Amino acid sequence: MSNRLKDPPPQPDINRRDFLIRSAKAGITLGTAAAFGYLLYDSAGPGAPVEKSSVALPEYSVPEAGKKIAIATGSDRIKTVNAALKSLGGIECFIKKGDRVLIKVNAAFATPPSLCATTNPELLAEVTRLCFKAGAEAVAVADNPINDPESCFALSGIADAAQNSGANLIVPVESLFTNITIPGSNYIRNWPVFLGAFKGATKLIGIAPVKDHHRSGASMSMKNWYGFIGGRRNIFHQDIHTFIKDLALMIKPTLVILDGTFTMISNGPTGGSVSDLKQTNTIIVSTDQVAADAAGAGLLGKTPADLPFIAKAEQAGAGTSDFETLKPGRIL
Repeated sequence: MSNRLKDPPPQPDINRRDFLIRSAKAGITLGTAAAFGYLLYDSAGPGAPVEKSSVALPEYSVPEAGKKIAIATGSDRIKTVNAALKSLGGIECFIKKGDRVLIKVNAAFATPPSLCATTNPELLAEVTRLCFKAGAEAVAVADNPINDPESCFALSGIADAAQNSGANLIVPVESLFTNITIPGSNYIRNWPVFLGAFKGATKLIGIAPVKDHHRSGASMSMKNWYGFIGGRRNIFHQDIHTFIKDLALMIKPTLVILDGTFTMISNGPTGGSVSDLKQTNTIIVSTDQVAADAAGAGLLGKTPADLPFIAKAEQAGAGTSDFETLKPGRIL
């Protein structure tokens, strides 16, 4: 596509002037979630806390597509993600005319794309383009970053990628969070969740980098849903593996896309230097978030058994850790 964003050269430092320029160009519009219409709130009405009842988010999976996984290798993210999707039958198997797609990115930190701590903007732009090509009526992009949201979206390149590809960027504001309880969860109980991001969405895609994580051992597809949680969520790090299982129970995505073109093998999840990265030239696309993370573990030099959240999510019924049983398409 003509407005495709290119990977910048390694740039671990950025001065204040460049940051302000990029932030100004981002043109982030607060509250674009209003374009998606109401969908998920319980009978008490929009914004009402859920004190005793449990709330299950809609299932965004496509049952007729089945459980699938594709593992594609290549240094060009655009070619590689297209090869992986083609192996699964094409994005048209998942996104249909009139769909309203929510893309959950990892925009947790105010770092440039070259450090691979956040979702790659070029990859985001391409997936957005493919959704529109498949007939999507609208695409929205959302996350609740750890650092200042506008700074994170601007410096990561995600704001520009969303704007240039025609997607709405949903910035987290208090009015978009609602206290809910997820059935079967240990910790998401009367807790604020970014429900406003889901308004009107009919399909959900997660796009996350493959990263080391100092507490959970890895940050991949399931950990990416952490960005839908509000409040003092850092307290969940005390039992992070159980909490990631809770996230997998809360979210039933259409697809997850793991970007292991470069894998952050040390000092995760923030990194900070290109020396923390290893070029692994792999993108994993799956309808099964547990299988995707099990496959992604290998890019970190680990096995699924090294990451307890994978077994916990599998035991809770969120997917399978034995991704080989899905007969993965391997595309070189």
